[in-house]
Amino acid sequence: MTTRREPKIPGPDHPITIEPTGVRVVARAGAQIVADTTRALTLREANYPPIQYIPLDDVDQSLLTPSATQTYCPYKGDASYYGIALAEGGLTDAVWSYRKPYDFVAAIAGHVAFYTDQVDVQVGA
Repeated sequence: MTTRREPKIPGPDHPITIEPTGVRVVARAGAQIVADTTRALTLREANYPPIQYIPLDDVDQSLLTPSATQTYCPYKGDASYYGIALAEGGLTDAVWSYRKPYDFVAAIAGHVAFYTDQVDVQVGA
């Protein structure tokens, strides 16, 4: 069990915004479509590249394998991870989710994001 720590609040030195992406987003692992949605959220955080958060309902959950990996972000909270099971072999910790994110990023609850070095995430697909 992880302990919730005191969150850091986004501000001018570390801004975070979340808004509807507004176009179709498709995530593929190899040839396999893992997620397909028109309900993605784009999270922009400080100087990091924008991240697509896709509703878990729009993900092929039969491909997800729970991982024991957990990390912590002082702005978002505790992250849990999944692998992706594929016929040609699995991807380890390719997907993450904040199941109980901090209040100021609550919109990403029930969503997952993908490491783009393992999964091809196409915006406007």
